[in-house]
Amino acid sequence: MTLPPDYATYIAGLPRVLAGAAALIRDAEGRVLLVEPNYREGWALPGGTVESDDGETPRQGARRETAEEIGLDLEIGRLLAVDWVPGAGRPPIVAYLYDGGVLREDQFKAIRLQEEELLSWRLVARDQVAEFLPSATGRRVLAALDALADGSGTAELENGHRVA
Repeated sequence: MTLPPDYATYIAGLPRVLAGAAALIRDAEGRVLLVEPNYREGWALPGGTVESDDGETPRQGARRETAEEIGLDLEIGRLLAVDWVPGAGRPPIVAYLYDGGVLREDQFKAIRLQEEELLSWRLVARDQVAEFLPSATGRRVLAALDALADGSGTAELENGHRVA
């Protein structure tokens, strides 16, 4: 279907927002799985950009990115947090964080990192999250862990800070 020229121009002029999706994966002790990218400093959650131009949803993106990055095709659970993260030099990002579940020891042993993007992985305790993720991502992870612990609904965040 071809859009009328005036509608296509209207759509082209709308603000752009990026979407990212990740999975919060834990072990039986409640530690969080983090991955170390090779293309930037620091640590991250398994996840990445939602391929929305191809019709991918955030949930599908979280599952695809997790499978690509750690080699495990996991069932993605409920949405734990959604975060509006403003950017400097880039459009804002809407970051979706889903429950990736609690993995068994044999599943951790089966992790195969995507060598093109990742150097290593590790498990970190809740009290270490801010040390490894000292930004909106760290605050997002803590809000998601709180949502899991207290059974509350999805945490609505702005730059990692709870707004509702």
